[in-house]
Amino acid sequence: MPYDNWTDPDAVFTTLALLPNGESRSLQAPAGWRLMEVLRDYGLPIRAECGGACACATCHVHVAESGRLPLSAPEDDELDRLAEIFDADDSSRLACQILTGPQTDGLAVRLAQGSLRDDSLRDDPLRDDFVAGGVS
Repeated sequence: MPYDNWTDPDAVFTTLALLPNGESRSLQAPAGWRLMEVLRDYGLPIRAECGGACACATCHVHVAESGRLPLSAPEDDELDRLAEIFDADDSSRLACQILTGPQTDGLAVRLAQGSLRDDSLRDDPLRDDFVAGGVS
């Protein structure tokens, strides 16, 4: 079913959030929420300093390869913010620019190290496998 025509107001969509230390959380949200808000509301340590205005890059996440196609392409302002991040790559997105909905159901994202509030979580041994598309 095309995402543009999707209208079930009671549906909830699940996204898997992976922290660099290997911890993972299953997050549920209705359509239309910014992924950054969902991460923050679940208590994950994302900095998100501008509150979703796409004015910083402190909600940087890496999207698993299998989930990239259903997402809308990043707009120019998001690409400008991503260009400011030293470890941004093809998997990089800003969580404030990803809206929840059918396109995020089953999506896996890994919070980027520079987007974390808590230094104790900055250990990323599985990042290369994740970015290549493998989420075990």
